[in-house]
Amino acid sequence: MEFNRETLKKMFPNLANELKTGENKTDINSVRTDMEDGENAVSERFAGYTPDVVDFIRRCDTTKQAEEIIVYMEKKGEISHHHAEKLGQQLKEKGVRSFGSKKEEDYYMKHGEL
Repeated sequence: MEFNRETLKKMFPNLANELKTGENKTDINSVRTDMEDGENAVSERFAGYTPDVVDFIRRCDTTKQAEEIIVYMEKKGEISHHHAEKLGQQLKEKGVRSFGSKKEEDYYMKHGEL
């Protein structure tokens, strides 16, 4: 199916804009036809990395979700009571985004080095 530019703009205005501006551009460094080879070549940047409480908080959409993460991590012994209190205070005073921007789905795959 072929589209001229005007039809593309009318049917898919956001896509047309992204193509025009180069926004959300993703480089493709290689192509693999064997799934096993691709899985074996997964990013090494986060190899051995264990997310901490802030990493989990950055995935939250609401203060309530972040509070649940803090309580859970303290109960599990992953963070101390003192650390949990400090995180709770920051959350209450500055909000969930004070811990950093929201980590989107597949964050580690998207931001890993190939």
